[in-house]
This record gives sequence, structure tokens and C-alpha cells, in this order.
Amino acid sequence: MRKLMMLTVSTAAIFAAACTPGEDTATPAADEHAASDTATSQAEGSEAMTTEHPLLAEWTGPYGGVPDFDNASLDNLAADTRQGMADNLADIDAIVNNPEAPTFDNTIVALERSGEGLGRLFTYWGIWSSNMSTPEFRAIEQELTPELSAFNSQITQNQALFERVRAVYESDEMQSLRPDQQRLVQLTYDQFARNGATLEGAAAERYAEINQELAQLYNTFSNNLLNDEESYVTYISEDQLSGLPESFVRASAAAAEARDHEGEYAITNTRSSMDPFLTFSDERDLRETVWRTYYDRGDNGDAFDNNAVIMDILRLRDERVELLGYDNYAQWRLENRMAGNPENAMGLMVPVWEAAVARIHEEVADMQALADARGDDITIAPWDYRYYAEKVRQDRYELDSDEVKQYLQLDNLREAMFYVAGELFGFEFRELPAGEVSVWHPTVRVWEVTDRASGDNVGLWYLDPYARQGKRSGAWANSFRGHTTFDGETNVLATNNSNFVEPAPGEPVLVSWDDATTFFHEFGHALHALSSNVAYPTLNGGVRDYTEFQSQLLERWLLTDAVVENYLVHVETGEPMPQALIDRIRAAANFNQGFDTGEYLASALMDMVYHTTDPAEIDDPDSFERDTLEELGMPDEIVMRHRSPQFGHVFSGEGYSAGYYGYLWADALTADAAEAFEEAGSYYDPAVSGRLVEYLFAPRNSVDPAVAYREFRGRDADPAALMRDRGFPVPDNMDGDD
Repeated sequence: MRKLMMLTVSTAAIFAAACTPGEDTATPAADEHAASDTATSQAEGSEAMTTEHPLLAEWTGPYGGVPDFDNASLDNLAADTRQGMADNLADIDAIVNNPEAPTFDNTIVALERSGEGLGRLFTYWGIWSSNMSTPEFRAIEQELTPELSAFNSQITQNQALFERVRAVYESDEMQSLRPDQQRLVQLTYDQFARNGATLEGAAAERYAEINQELAQLYNTFSNNLLNDEESYVTYISEDQLSGLPESFVRASAAAAEARDHEGEYAITNTRSSMDPFLTFSDERDLRETVWRTYYDRGDNGDAFDNNAVIMDILRLRDERVELLGYDNYAQWRLENRMAGNPENAMGLMVPVWEAAVARIHEEVADMQALADARGDDITIAPWDYRYYAEKVRQDRYELDSDEVKQYLQLDNLREAMFYVAGELFGFEFRELPAGEVSVWHPTVRVWEVTDRASGDNVGLWYLDPYARQGKRSGAWANSFRGHTTFDGETNVLATNNSNFVEPAPGEPVLVSWDDATTFFHEFGHALHALSSNVAYPTLNGGVRDYTEFQSQLLERWLLTDAVVENYLVHVETGEPMPQALIDRIRAAANFNQGFDTGEYLASALMDMVYHTTDPAEIDDPDSFERDTLEELGMPDEIVMRHRSPQFGHVFSGEGYSAGYYGYLWADALTADAAEAFEEAGSYYDPAVSGRLVEYLFAPRNSVDPAVAYREFRGRDADPAALMRDRGFPVPDNMDGDD
């Protein structure tokens, strides 16, 4: 087997390299930390449409116009999509056929205006795909996917259009443009040049064919995964509830009743159900059943198995980048990321992985000792890890996860997020009465966001909190409309989506500490959208290994004193979380860090190895995954956070393909930025939080991320902060001095 690509440069030095300007507009696949923005220059709005094509129509109503979910119908989707593509291509023809010489306004800005109707349609498409999927939608999606891929190729491979873009990129006018306008030109040029615009003849035709084939494969992968999440439910009886918290029992009963299994308890095949079951259930055989059901998604050897799909995706990605002159897919993918190349990404991951593996062995030893002391007569297996980690946590820190949950009410956490947004960003939130704006499901709620100082409307925030049939798993953020000023100022329509188990009527939603952290994380993505001050749609995009940074940083405010004292109150008594419990939570902050880091990095490393390996060397994903993890020294007691056949981040699209490392890259920035607040003495320090908003949130992708971070911190990030933050020893090559 090939040797893994290892560290070849200093991990401190990699943060000093400026990012090559670029954007990432792909919609990421489902996961707890996935985020996207539908604002892109190729698919963002259109001219007013007649009622003949309602999904393309301009949004009307309050708050600058809002999507009309009440009247959106799948019956219109196919015809309106085809009309939207035709309208968008007409916009492109108008740019190409402009007899005037190419300029920033008549080419780059004109591209920013193109395809507005199609952008509105994709808002509905995204809801049907992620929040309200049905077999009817999936059939339409399958039918339209090759047409949409061909449509995209017609734009990215339009030679006349690319020549106009290149003319502006190489013109003297570039020097007279504002910095954000120069970046927009750079991003636009790169988007074409990196996606086949420079190809001709048979190579261009094959590139377009590959894109069509990949688009179909991404849909197949996603739908196979969704099938397994919907089809496999573990039903248990009352005598199998030992150890499970009462709130989880009630929610599981409600989930079973909704599936016509009244009197039973449903453990659904989602992380939000699997994770607490494995943490608390005393029934070891059932823990193994639930564990195998969850980690076998997409890998059941049936019609919905994803292994062959993965191989087709890898072969096509490799062939496509070879047409562009790259050695492998990861090399192409990382060229315009902060990391710059696969070597730098591996240079950060490998030392952290080695520290995580060492910690995992320590954690397993502690758990095994406890199991032996209890006389449980078992050897720790993957389905035991969460259960015995919880026992060790209780023993070592007197910290019971269910005790902590009593202070983590979903509604209170939401109000805590609003408080933080007010203190840092000056935002106020007011919930809209039901029916004031339309929503896609009765449990979706909407808030108006205003600027505290001026009273001006900033936008709307939609929250879709609960799991249901047809909703993809995980948690994610999205934007229906981004902030722009180039054609008059627009407000933002931001969304957060979760998969909390809907409680029985009248019951509060109590969540785990991890879920509370994720809730804050995803709200960070929404704040990133709401705080935007950019002029052009494309600048609302982002560089993938940077866009997670802002959201990961917001997690730090969950345990600030103001939040704890005012919002983390007991569900029954209303008393704030006691200081003794806070101290135990803080003392246990890095508890189980080996597991948390290791399961994530196993997936991130596999992603990078997949995309730096010749697909001809891969027999099948199952054996390649097993062999690679063995070479990496993967402990037997853990598994990848996302095994290959369910790795939607990487194989249901290209948002995080060869880019799952980006969470760790962003977390290195996060750890360093957090130290800036700690050095100031408060997470609400006005000077540091002011720089946070000015340099790290508001500019979005209008400024090179490396430059923006230097403006905030006064220097490059020190990756050693990541090791300190996780309680790992700092290697010599992470001393921050290189």
C-alpha cells in the first residue's frame, strides 16, 4: 500500500501564507457542522416573472420580500427550473453580445445580476432537498440534475464570456477598482479558469460530461444515505429502557407513535438519537445494534449501497482534474484555500492526530479499568465508548451529562444566542407572529433582526429545529438572500436547521452539552451572514477552511458568565447552574478529547488520502478505509465520525471534498482568536469584539482571509494554540516561532 503523505513543512509556517483568492459556492452535504450560502454569481435571482413560473417570481411582502413557501408547489419545479436556466442563459448572451469593450460594470457586475430568478427557485429547491424531501421531489431532482449540470457547463465553458472576464482581469481598469472589486474580479476569473473555461474541443466536452455524471452520482449518494436513515429504526420495549433519561424516553415514545408503533420506543437512525442512546443505555446488545445500524448507513450491500458510487466519484474527479493539469484532486481543490496544498493540510492534521491517538489509548485504559472494577466482564468496543466515557466522567468529575441537560433548555439557549448577538453585534431579535411570513413547516419559527443602534432591519432569521421524515440529518445554516449594496441595499434571510427530537406536547427540549455547542456553532454561521457588509453577491461566499472559523469561535460564548447566569437555568426550579457544576464542566472541558478529535480526524485524513491516491490503487472503499486507518494507527475502539459510505460532506457534493480538514484548520484559528479575548480579560471586551465583527465577520469573502486575520490579531495565527486548547502537548514544530 502507498505511504501516507506526511509532514514536510513547519506547521507554524503554514499559517503565514496568504490565501490565494477564491470562493467556494458548492452546497455542502449534511452534517452537524455544515453551512452554505445560496448567494452565488451564477444562480442568484432574476427579473420579475409572471405567475406562469411562480418559483421564479420576485419575492413580495414585508422585509424586502420573502419566499412564498405557502404556495410553492413541486408541480412547477421542472418547468420553472428549465425556464430559469433559459432566462439565465439569456442574461449571459446579453453580456457576451455587448458590443462595448469589456469593463467591470458591463461584464463582472452584469454577471452578478444574472440568473436572479433561478436563485429564487433554488431557495425552494434547497428546502425540498434538505428539509422536506419526498420521493416525488427526488424523482424530479434525478430528472433535472443532468440538465442543470449541462447548463452550468454552458456558462463556465462559454469561451466568449471567459474572454470578457479575462479582459477585465488583465485590464488597466483593475488598478483603479476598489480592493473588494479587485477581489471580485479575481474570484470570478478563478471560478472560470479552475472549472474548465481554458479547455477546448474534446477536453471541454469530456469535462462537461464528467460534471453531468458526477451530479447524478452525488444525488444517488445522498438519496441512498437518506433511504438508510429513514428505513432503519430500532424499536425497543419498556423493559429495555434501563439507563435512558426520562426526557429521551418520552421523545422516543413520541417518535414511535408517529411511526405507528404506539407503546414502543423508536431509536431513529440519526446522530441526535444514536448518540444519547449509546451514552446512557445499559443494554449492551442494544447499544451494539444501534451502533451498527448507524455506522452501516450506505454500506448494507443492497440497492442503496454507496461503495460503487464512491469509486465512480473518485475516478471521475481524478479524470476531471487531470484535464486541467493537476496531479490529483486534492491539489486542485486546495489551491485556493488557506492551506494552499495537501501537504500543508496534512502538516496540521498529522501532529494533532498523533496526540489524539495517544489520548485515546489513555481514555480506553481508564474506561477498561472502570468496567473491570464494576465486574462488567467486557472489553471496550466502539459501542461501549460513549457509555463508559460517561461513567468515567461522572466518577472523575462528578459530572453527569443528564444533570447538565437539566440546565440546557432549547428555548433558553436560543435566547442566550440572541443575548450574545446583541452584545457583540448590536442585533435585536423579535419573533414574528405565526403567518406574518410563510414557512415550509408548522414548527419553523421566524425572528426579525434589527440593528440596536439605528433600529434598521438587518434581516430575518428562520429556525427549523426538529427532526422529521424527509429532513436530512445533522445541523446546518443557509441563507435565502445575502447582503449586497451594488443595486440598492438588501437585507439578509438566514436560516438555522437542527434535528432535535421533538418533545411530547408541553415538554421542554433538553439537549446535551455537545448539541448546545453545535446550536451556538450554527448560529455563528447565521451571524456571519447577518453581519455582512459586502457589496456583491459573490463576496458573500467563502473559503472553505476559513468559513467554519467564525462559527467555531462563537461556541466559546456558551460558557461565558453572562450566559450561564441568565440562561442556563434548571428546567424545574429556574435556578441558575450552580458554580460547583460550572467548575466541573470547565474542569472536564478537555475530557474525552481523544475521542472527539480522533473520530473527526479519522474522517478528515481519509478524505485527504482518498483524494491524493490514484483511484486505480483503490480496490474498494471498505478495504481501502480499513487498510488506511490501520496504517494510521487507528485505535480499535473508535470509528470514523463519518465512514466512507455515509460521508456526505465528501461524496454527496463538493463543498467539503478534500476539505474536511477545514474544521481543524478553522479551529486552529479559533483557538488563537479565543486567546485574544482571554488576554483582554473578557469575551465581551468591546475593543476585541469590535475587531472581531469588523475584520472577521462583516467582510465575508471581500478580503483575503489571511489578511483579515492579521488585521484582527496583529499577526498570523499560532497553531500551537490549538494544541494548548485541546490539552495536547505542543510539538517542537508548533512552537509558533517559524
